[in-house]
Amino acid sequence: RNMSSAGPEGRKKMRECEGLIDSLVYYIQGAIADHEPNDKATENCVCILHNLSYQLEIELPESYAQSIYVQRRNISNNDKTPGCFGTRSRKVKEKQQDTPLPEEKSNPKGVESLWHSTLIRIYLSLIAKSTRNYTQEASLGALQNLTAGTGPMPFAVARTVVQKANGLPSIRAMLHVSHPAVKKTAVSLLRNLSRNISLQNDIAREVLPDLVSVLPECVPGCDVACETTASICYTLFNLTQSSSHSARLLLSAHGLPKVIAISMNDSNMFSKASRAASVLLYSLWSHTDLHSAYKK
Repeated sequence: RNMSSAGPEGRKKMRECEGLIDSLVYYIQGAIADHEPNDKATENCVCILHNLSYQLEIELPESYAQSIYVQRRNISNNDKTPGCFGTRSRKVKEKQQDTPLPEEKSNPKGVESLWHSTLIRIYLSLIAKSTRNYTQEASLGALQNLTAGTGPMPFAVARTVVQKANGLPSIRAMLHVSHPAVKKTAVSLLRNLSRNISLQNDIAREVLPDLVSVLPECVPGCDVACETTASICYTLFNLTQSSSHSARLLLSAHGLPKVIAISMNDSNMFSKASRAASVLLYSLWSHTDLHSAYKK
């Protein structure tokens, strides 16, 4: 577990170690089958896999990268992405989401297991069944790592989490835990998932009211809670940017007064959350059909 957080070279060596990843997955599967998701060894195994999934898209071996990203390279040669709010960036993202992964192997080995649907379902199972905060956080964090990029692999993982494995209820439950790091990681995962345009309606329906309910009444007074608040605002931005229906859902969940209060905080220390809330407000105002409801 310590060695897996030693940096890119350490991760590379461990991913290449024959049988290591397979053994970790095998142990966790056994723990879940034996109804023992809370033992320390399971926590260690999940934390190792969490670390080995960090920057996986960037650090993939060339043989995998070629088969997975050859179509993506063709897309990016034709389209330049100017930035977060560029109109063409949306088109590029939509094309990337249509780029399929190579067909999943029924019996993955080694590094292939790290993004395989079997392990994704294991993480979701641990999120639902384990009561150890570190195990929950590592499972959420592994999924966050796997959905962090912009290529076809992160979007395929996101689709598996949301649509194939029905993972949103388990993630949604983590928004209401008392442990701040678990909550922060759950929100960060939802933020990654919400970038996938084809999943935004599902996510808004399942978790938007919960996101609003955990949004504080004003900017919180500690860094972790402040980062969580900023992530919630950016997730809500993703969900409402192109959906008037989702913006109305935020309104009916009484989210607007909270967002306004967060945006009006002047303290430099907590400007990250205020800035995110301001971006969200600006986006909400673009739905002209809701102006009269906003004014009320």
